[in-house]
Amino acid sequence: MISRRFFLGTTTAALASSATTSATRFTELETRLARHDLKDIHKEDLPTPCMVVDQDIFDANLKKMSAHCAKTGIHLRAHVKVHKSEEIAKRQMALGAIGITCATVAECELVSHAGIHGILLTRQPASKNNIGRVIALAKRDPTFGTVVDDPIVADWLQQAAAAENVKLRTVVDVYAGLTRHGIQREQALDLAKQVDSAKNLKFAGFMGYAGYAAHTHGWNQRLKKSQDDMAGTLEAVASARAAGLPVEIVSGGSTGTYNVDSEYTGLTELQAGSYVFMDTLYKVIGGKDDTPTYNDFGMSLTVLTTVISNRHAGRCTIDAGNKALLKPTDEVKGRPEVKVENAGAEYGALVWKDGDRDFKLGDRVEVYPSNLDMSTNVYDRYYVTRGEQVVDVWPIMGRAGAPQR
Repeated sequence: MISRRFFLGTTTAALASSATTSATRFTELETRLARHDLKDIHKEDLPTPCMVVDQDIFDANLKKMSAHCAKTGIHLRAHVKVHKSEEIAKRQMALGAIGITCATVAECELVSHAGIHGILLTRQPASKNNIGRVIALAKRDPTFGTVVDDPIVADWLQQAAAAENVKLRTVVDVYAGLTRHGIQREQALDLAKQVDSAKNLKFAGFMGYAGYAAHTHGWNQRLKKSQDDMAGTLEAVASARAAGLPVEIVSGGSTGTYNVDSEYTGLTELQAGSYVFMDTLYKVIGGKDDTPTYNDFGMSLTVLTTVISNRHAGRCTIDAGNKALLKPTDEVKGRPEVKVENAGAEYGALVWKDGDRDFKLGDRVEVYPSNLDMSTNVYDRYYVTRGEQVVDVWPIMGRAGAPQR
């Protein structure tokens, strides 16, 4: 076992004389992690900053969303951009998800090569490079699909698919409040007809992502915002069905609106992703029962840090800073009264007023992140834990290198 107790209980002289042994122990840790030999490896043995997942809370989150979808009849096509983990995606599929949504072609490729089907690319491919890769994905897996919000891109996709003799599942992306993408409702039917008539495109339905609704405070306010922003998508769906088009899916929704979207008919599937981990920005949007805190899903992900300096009253320094995506809206696990501050690229600060609850040099401190998508983008793996014990290690797709940044 490699532990902080080993180092703190050793004299300076002994540490100096055992430098080689210590280095060997750290090499051994990496070797054991690689071969999944996790016996007697604990949080205190891990390099910091690193990402830690509480297995029990995580499992409960997955099961709750699975049960909700089973009860309401809305399918789950979970968004991989939040966790970027093959292991998590497979667990979601095992619990009934019909597929995975991805924000980038690279994510689609990684998930596809992991053997996962039912992938939907939620960002329109518009470059020659991305279109070529999308066609390759469709050739590899006929269940793969992409969205489109422009007739020009629909033409490009048709030409590329025809050149490879591929049939590409295509979903029309309708504006739902976010100006970054989505065709206007008045033009959506014409685009759907264009896709449906294209020889090498298979019209699959519509998508509308009401991103602003996801973080609207108050459940009733979220319901209204979601209804308002999704009105165009549902109008396009109704028009397409009236015109005889085969609308297979209506995709959208989020963790913040998962139980809002089931209150009114229209969506056939949810793209929720953050529910697996949760973050501090979701925590404050309020619950359905008018509680100020959104407790539908537990906070299963933390960033583990170490107190590296404690020279000033009421504050200390941790080894997670700007590079670790530390933000003032982050929260310290078990210490809600502590404020988080940025202190530089490699440094963060914890500030408090209660002098009787000081942090000690070398303490391990867990921080709840504010933004999951960005956080998972700068780490290489998740250390999965039960209590203090490390029980699994899940690599983050598309990353390699040191266990910490």
